[in-house]
Amino acid sequence: MINKYFYHMKRENIDQLVKVEYHETESCPLKSSQFSFFQIVYVISGKGSFTINDNIASYSKGSLTLLTPNDQHYLEVEEKTELLLVKFSEQYVKDYKWNNINSIGCLLYGASYLSGCILQNKPDIVLVESIVTSLLHGLHHPDIYQEELTLHYVNALIVIAARNISKMRAEHLGSNTDKRILDIMNYIQGNIHDPALLKVSVISQKFGLSETYLGSYFKNQCGETITHYILNYKLRLIEHRLLFSDMRINEIVTEFGFSDESHLNKFFKKQHKMSLTEFKRTKANVKFMV
Repeated sequence: MINKYFYHMKRENIDQLVKVEYHETESCPLKSSQFSFFQIVYVISGKGSFTINDNIASYSKGSLTLLTPNDQHYLEVEEKTELLLVKFSEQYVKDYKWNNINSIGCLLYGASYLSGCILQNKPDIVLVESIVTSLLHGLHHPDIYQEELTLHYVNALIVIAARNISKMRAEHLGSNTDKRILDIMNYIQGNIHDPALLKVSVISQKFGLSETYLGSYFKNQCGETITHYILNYKLRLIEHRLLFSDMRINEIVTEFGFSDESHLNKFFKKQHKMSLTEFKRTKANVKFMV
């Protein structure tokens, strides 16, 4: 028999930056259809299916799913299911120093466009099992400095989630894609806030390629021009700032190296056919409409 847990349009909040919970299905662990935070759901045992934003995917032991703020979802349980829930706020993602991972918040939001288990990188399966075991041990046997240990484990899960999302979103590159193209894409993402470092002449010199060869090489590997890739990636980050942060437009201008608000607005309007404020108002109305 399949038990369905429907989560009505009520937004759940958490009173701390990070929270770890253990649940079984009969306790109906996911109490609302939308959260104001991220949530990693790891299946310890059982099977069934998740419906997330109208996408249906089965789950079983070892499945790892990332729910982002505003995702709509419900759970269908076929067998008694044990879950480890790791909840963390947008503010935690924003404030933590992630070293070499650029715009991790935007990357995590990419899970909204994926369905099912995001744990596709096989070497990470063992790592996640070990981290989950450690988190469960901490829940059942709390000890001195447990909070610090828990944060380290949670951070590791967040990085693993980001790594798997990044790999899944790059799948269209194909199995024979040169590692160098991934290095170029990582370079672009890591320097997206500095227009001077995103010039084709600078990138080609950085990777020892001629500008002409870089252009054809990138398009052959990625299916789009390098200029188009840079533009789209920057646009996604700006959209993310508008929708999911409290940044002012002049702060976005500074972050992405635009000369002024007029310059940024012109860039944005060319792509979306609407101004920054129009985009933010329209999307916000859609996002919170019940």
